Amino acid sequence: MPDNSSYSEDDTRKAWERFVSSNKEGDGMPTKVRDEILDSWRRSRELGVDAGSQASRKVIDESQLFLRRERNTALRQAASAAFKRLEPHLKEARTILILADSQGVIIDAIGDEHVLDEGQEIHLELGGDWSERTIGTNGIGTALKTGKPSYVHASEHFAEGVQAWTCAGAPIFDPLTQNVIGVVDLSGPPQIFRQHNVALVLAAAREIEIALAEQKQIERTQLLEAFLMSDYSRAHDSVVLVDQSGRVLFRRGLDDDPLRRTKELSFGHKLLPKLEGLSDQDIPKLLPLNVEAEGIERLKLEGVFRGAALFLKDKGKMRQTGATCTIKPRVNVAEGEIDIIGSSPKMVDAIGLAERAALANVPVLIHGETGVGKELFARLIHSRMPDNKAPYVPVNCAAISGDLIGAELFGYSEGAFTGAVRGGRTGKFEQANNGVLCLDEIGDMPIELQPYLLRALEQRAIYRMGDNKRRPVDVRLVTMTNRDLRQEIEKGNFRRDLFYRIGVMTIEVPPLRERGNDIVALLDHFSQKYAEETGRMPMTFANRAMELMLQYQWPGNVRELRNVAQRFYLIKSDSFVTERDLPPEIQDDFDDGAEDSLEHILGGHSGDLESIEASAIRRAISAENGNLTKVAQVLGISRPTLYRKIKRYHIRKV
Repeated sequence: MPDNSSYSEDDTRKAWERFVSSNKEGDGMPTKVRDEILDSWRRSRELGVDAGSQASRKVIDESQLFLRRERNTALRQAASAAFKRLEPHLKEARTILILADSQGVIIDAIGDEHVLDEGQEIHLELGGDWSERTIGTNGIGTALKTGKPSYVHASEHFAEGVQAWTCAGAPIFDPLTQNVIGVVDLSGPPQIFRQHNVALVLAAAREIEIALAEQKQIERTQLLEAFLMSDYSRAHDSVVLVDQSGRVLFRRGLDDDPLRRTKELSFGHKLLPKLEGLSDQDIPKLLPLNVEAEGIERLKLEGVFRGAALFLKDKGKMRQTGATCTIKPRVNVAEGEIDIIGSSPKMVDAIGLAERAALANVPVLIHGETGVGKELFARLIHSRMPDNKAPYVPVNCAAISGDLIGAELFGYSEGAFTGAVRGGRTGKFEQANNGVLCLDEIGDMPIELQPYLLRALEQRAIYRMGDNKRRPVDVRLVTMTNRDLRQEIEKGNFRRDLFYRIGVMTIEVPPLRERGNDIVALLDHFSQKYAEETGRMPMTFANRAMELMLQYQWPGNVRELRNVAQRFYLIKSDSFVTERDLPPEIQDDFDDGAEDSLEHILGGHSGDLESIEASAIRRAISAENGNLTKVAQVLGISRPTLYRKIKRYHIRKV
C-alpha cells in the first residue's frame, strides 16, 4: 500500500491516460501503477465501463431502494454500533463512512454534511451503484470484486469524474457462509489520503462481522427454543430449521444419509427465499429437487414469527428409484426393453408430454443437452403409437454430408447423379411411411435443403432426386437438437417457418444436474445392468463417493453417468466404490500435482468429450488462478468461446 510520499498524481494521471487510450494489452502499459489497480483497470475496460463517466448510476425508484435496505436489515443493524461510534470523528474530518450491499449499492452513509452533499454530484449517496461493472475501479466495487481491502486514490479511479475523490473499502463477510455481503467504505477529497484509512475500515468491517455473528447466534437460540416448545419437536427424526430469511440454522437426523448431506442442507445455506408471505403450500414447491418435505411447522416465540421447521421424508422414501417408463422392443427387431428412469418433476412432465404427443399425430421437437437421452423420448413416442408394427427410421443429420443428405431423406432415381445405383433407391421418408421418422441433430441440416423438408411436411409427399413423380407419405416427424434453434434462426442458419412447422409440440428433456435424486436411481439402474452383464455383485458406494456424484454437474448427462457406472465394473476388482475410484473430473481435485497432459486428462476418464473438455477447462482455471484471459491463451481458444463453455458446463470461475 503506498503512502503519501510514494504516490505521484502526475505519474498516475499520465499512466491512466495511456491506459484508456490504448486499444490492446501491452500497448503502453503503465509501469508506475499498483498491480491491484492495474488489474481493476483491465476488468473495467473488459466490462465496457466508460472511462469518461462523470458519475455513477443511482437507484431512482424509492420503493426499490426501500426494499433493498429492507433486505439488508440485519447488515444495517450490525453496522449501526460501529457507525455511531465513528460518526463524531468524521464531521470535522471532511470524511464520510458508507455501507454498501453485496451488489455495491449504498444503503447507509454518515459523516461530514458538506462531503455528503458533494457526493450527490457523483451519486456517492443512498442508492448509488458503485460496482466495478457500473463505474470501474473504486474502493467499494474493487473490494467487492477481490474480497480484499481496497484503497483507491484520485487518478487511480477508472472513471474520470470520480478522480477528485479518495476511498478505502473493506469487504464484510457473512459469518456463516463466508460470502461477501457488503462493503464498509471511507471516502472524501484527496486530502484525507492516509494509509491507515484501510486499517480503520478493516476494523469497522470486523466489528460488523462480530455483530452479525452475535445476531445469528441469538436467532439460532430463539429458533431452537421455539422448535423445542412446539408439539412436533420429537415427532420426526429428520428436521431442518430455517430462519425468516430461509437460511439453514439447524439440522437433525441427516448426517448418516449421503443423499441428505448436500450443500442445500448445509449449515448457513439459503435453502428458501424469505418466508414472509409464503404459504405452507408454497414452501415445498420452492425446495430443491433433492429435498422433499412431508410437513412444515411455522415457529413463533412470544408471538413473534422466527422461522420454520421442515420435516423431511424418511430415508426409505428418499432412496426409492421412483417411476420408470418402459419401452417395449420393436416388432422384428432384436432388442430388449428400454427403461426411462426418472421421478423428478421435470422428467415426469417430459415423459407425460411424449406420451400425449404419440396420440396427437403432430410434429414433435425434442430439445436437450448432449447425453440427456433425447432418442429415448423419440422411441417412447413411437412405442405409444396404436400400430405396433409402425416403422421407426432414425437419421442423424450431422453424420451425413450436405451433398448426400437430400438423397438419404428423399431417395433418388436411376441416373440422378454419378454413382447412383441402378434402379434408384428409396429414401428415409418412404421407409418411414405410416411410422416415425426421427431426425437427430436437425440444427445441422443444410439451409439449402430445409425448404424441401418444409414442402414434404406441408404436402405430405416427396419427390425423389432426379424424378418428377409425386410420392405421398404419411410420416410422424420427430426432430431432436441440442442447439437453440431460435439463435440459429437469428444467425441465418435455420428457417423460421420450418422451426414453427417441426415444433408444434416441444419437449424439453432436463439435464441431469436438474433431476435431483434421479442420479441415484440411474446409478442403481446402470449398476444392476452391468452387474448382470459381468456376473458380479452390484457396486456399493462410500458416502463421500455418493456425495461427490450428487454434487457433480454432469456435463455429459446420463450418457456420462452410464459410462462412469460401466467404468467401475471394468477397473474395480472389488465391489466397493470410494472417492478415489471416481474419475478426476468428479473428484475435482487439481492439487495433486499430476501432469496436465492429454494422456492424464483421458486416463481413468468417463470418456465423454464434453466431460473431458470441461475437465481441461477446470484444470486450466485452477492452474491460472482464475485468470480467464490466460486460460483462453493456454487452451488456444477465444475468450468469448471460453465464456460460452464455462456457462455450458456450469464451471466455477474461481
